[in-house]
Amino acid sequence: MDFNLDEELLAVQDLAREILTDKASTDQVRLVEQSATRVDPQLWHELGKAGLVGLSLPEEHGGAGLGLPGLAVVLEEIGRTVAPVPLWSAAVAAIAIADHGTDEQRDRHLPGAADGTSRIALALEEFDGAETARPLTRAERHGDGYLLTGTKAVVPSPQGAGHVLVSATGPDGPGLFLVVNSGLDWQLTETTTRDLSGNLTLDGVPAEAVGTADDTSLAQTLDRAAVALAAVQIGVAEGALALAASYLTGREQFGRPLATFQAVQHQLADCFIDIDAMRVTLWQAVTSLTDDAPGASRAALVARWWCDQGGLDVVHRVQHLHGGIGIDVDYPVHRFFLWGKQISSTLGGSAASLADLGALLVTGDVAS
Repeated sequence: MDFNLDEELLAVQDLAREILTDKASTDQVRLVEQSATRVDPQLWHELGKAGLVGLSLPEEHGGAGLGLPGLAVVLEEIGRTVAPVPLWSAAVAAIAIADHGTDEQRDRHLPGAADGTSRIALALEEFDGAETARPLTRAERHGDGYLLTGTKAVVPSPQGAGHVLVSATGPDGPGLFLVVNSGLDWQLTETTTRDLSGNLTLDGVPAEAVGTADDTSLAQTLDRAAVALAAVQIGVAEGALALAASYLTGREQFGRPLATFQAVQHQLADCFIDIDAMRVTLWQAVTSLTDDAPGASRAALVARWWCDQGGLDVVHRVQHLHGGIGIDVDYPVHRFFLWGKQISSTLGGSAASLADLGALLVTGDVAS
């Protein structure tokens, strides 16, 4: 299978890299980390103006129709610069509405999601070890809609979002529900990446369903979230490795660049191999999900495991190779470690990925 990017995706990659290199410098990222929302509104505006926020959405709703492949390319560039914009979560939420929402929901939400003028937060995780595929948050029918009760954990960048897409278990099973982000009970909390995430307490909050009660909207959204995070993590790992290569080439010991020492070269080679494996599994998953191929969910879980385990290994090695300067917060390498650590624990982490893969094997549902 050929995972090389075609001309259209290469053009998207070049555009995203140009904008992010210019607008997400180390100094700018540091300023945003000290802001009230921890999101860079200028960068988000620039990405929206360039058509990169909604390029995965259908053309009839203002997107570019590039789907998951286009999104993965942009997310990798965001990870490479650790740019403080919540594109992975906002894009996955918008794709869920594009795939499972009603025509009215698409017309109402997708144009703004495509140009970046509005944003939907994504609430998939919970406390108490709840499995993401079986949320403890409950959805009870109420008239033409639903009432949600429960707690969602670590919702990425909820400030500024007009709506929240919430996973909950309804009368007919797990699904997705859309809540207006007004008057909600948020407890903001700083995460490892210095993002201001929010823990959301729902107590009979009105919501509308996205998709029918018996469809696979939540399962498919979790697959896409896993792939989106894997794409960001590849960029994080590549950005970290590039810093290490630059640092070790310029730093000398015993009259020789550190990069010429065999032990250092072995560590860098291990990083390169991990990143290559991450990329292969990512694009296997992207292709499988795009084609709705048998085994697509399995491919997404494999990519998620490499995102969690391989990505974490890379940022650990890079941090170690920088020695004492690696813990200096004035030097940018620590930021890649923080991002890699945060992503490696999102959606349950590598242990949860292996458990889900094991469940597929035990049930014999290996075509999922």
